[in-house]
Amino acid sequence: MARFSRMQVLGAMYDISLVPVFFSPDIDVAKNVACAVSRGGCKLLEFVNRGDHGYEVFSELERIMAKEDPSMILGAGSISDPYTAAMFLNCGANFIVGPMLNAEVAKICNRRMVPYSPGCGSATEIANAQELGVEICKVFPGEQVGGPKFVKAVIGPMPWTKIMPTGGVKSTKESIGEWINAGVAAMGMGSELVTKELLSKKDWKGIEENVRNTLALVKEAKANKK
Repeated sequence: MARFSRMQVLGAMYDISLVPVFFSPDIDVAKNVACAVSRGGCKLLEFVNRGDHGYEVFSELERIMAKEDPSMILGAGSISDPYTAAMFLNCGANFIVGPMLNAEVAKICNRRMVPYSPGCGSATEIANAQELGVEICKVFPGEQVGGPKFVKAVIGPMPWTKIMPTGGVKSTKESIGEWINAGVAAMGMGSELVTKELLSKKDWKGIEENVRNTLALVKEAKANKK
């Protein structure tokens, strides 16, 4: 069962506005990355379902973080069907993210009062997700569907819409500023934060610094939003 309520998770997404995205089949690596992200000031982590037995790694990671860093909010990403969603929900996922909208995933998340952020690439898909109770829609792939201009264009006639782009968000002042000014609620960021180079070196301090610096850019962009 999720350790955090739906409102707590959504509140954290709005406040922090950054959701690091990561996968490793190695529980020790996963633990170190999660701890580094937390030390960097971000209390959200999307563990993507990209490999065999991914839910087992997630389950162990959730057990570890519940004891060692109970403030950390772990969610599961790359969830495409309700059966996989159910496995991760039963392992304690506090939010579910998918590459596309699946009505059955939305229903099972609603039954468990867990936030669901499906990937959407059009105003119609976003509206359909909202009808299913989605609060924050993931725009995916963010850059390919139109980037910040797409977000701004959608929010114009649909100002109640909350969007989280993943793909195309870079850890730079310019990129983050563009997305924030377009009106995003949060941003998903993977290899920009948890780089292959840092992972290969097991440079947990480097990941921590990446997160801390990126959060500073997010805070600055929100403070100076046009």
